[in-house]
Amino acid sequence: MFGRNVSRSQTESFSKRSRSTKSKSGSFREHAVSKSRHDRPRKPPTEEGLQSGSTLTSSIVTLVVGREQRLFAAHEDVLCLSPFFQAACRGQFMEAQNKKIYLPDEEPEIFSSVLEYLYKGDYYPRLVHNKRRNAWELETGEGGAGSVESTVYHHGVDGELLKDTIIYCTAEKYGLEELKRVALRKQGLQSGIQCGTILSSARYAYANTPDNDSKLRAHYLALIIRSRNTFKRSGTMQLEMHAGGSQLFFDLFVALCNHVDDVASYAGSPRSVRTHN
Repeated sequence: MFGRNVSRSQTESFSKRSRSTKSKSGSFREHAVSKSRHDRPRKPPTEEGLQSGSTLTSSIVTLVVGREQRLFAAHEDVLCLSPFFQAACRGQFMEAQNKKIYLPDEEPEIFSSVLEYLYKGDYYPRLVHNKRRNAWELETGEGGAGSVESTVYHHGVDGELLKDTIIYCTAEKYGLEELKRVALRKQGLQSGIQCGTILSSARYAYANTPDNDSKLRAHYLALIIRSRNTFKRSGTMQLEMHAGGSQLFFDLFVALCNHVDDVASYAGSPRSVRTHN
């Protein structure tokens, strides 16, 4: 449904700032080994201050990721920070003799970010604190502000999705709660995202998070309500709602009703009446 070909309505954006056309591979190239399936993966180097606190002397596990079977290598102790990989390393999913785990449904670019987080506690682009503004920001690439690509192509939906949304959902699967918080904060710092990308990413979020998720789903509902003037003119939004059949739109309806109730309640409060008199 969400292909690479976009209609005119899908070019609507929340910002006039243009997006970069080339994603950055980030500073993790020298740490997360990713090569073709015919090459032998190498050990990632030891660094001081790794999140795991390990001396990184544990055995190396090879991970075969995605349709192209790209190879990654990681220390077993680092992988076991995730309950998912802890179970895998105990033999549930791993080839015992070769210490190899297959992840055919993962996107290599996303898995590289997850692995970077397990080693460093963050992934590219990193969160940096602006002391002058006392605010968190995303580091910029070599091209300056706006040079970091916020979306990645996902084979499962045959289209572009917000990278931080996929990472959040992947962290949910791997049991990495802190990574979920990091991804959610980073997503809140993104701007200039097309309506079609937001809607397809929201649908992906609903399909890959539990019904009781109160973070990522709520983020999308609040985003759409906050940008309602853009979405109500969106042909993409109209087509999505005509298609229907998604929990997203019922939740959006409830959230909008609650928003109207809050506005009405505030307008009818004694303080509000005194203010307008």
